[in-house]
Amino acid sequence: MLGDLFLIGYVLGRSAATRLVARVRDDRGEGVISTAIAVLIVAFLGAALYLIFRQILTSSGSKASTTVDNIGTGG
Repeated sequence: MLGDLFLIGYVLGRSAATRLVARVRDDRGEGVISTAIAVLIVAFLGAALYLIFRQILTSSGSKASTTVDNIGTGG
């Protein structure tokens, strides 16, 4: 009778420990994946902002050049 109680306690303790270890192992790579996704999102945003910024500077540069040329010719 006492041996059966020890056996049941051992089995319950062992299964709880196994579930805990499995849970820790399952969650282990989640932070790395989330960080990689965040880095990709920021990289795409940075590339888009760079292209927009470059287009704005090109457009304003050509407008400034046209305005300066018009001032010089009196137009």
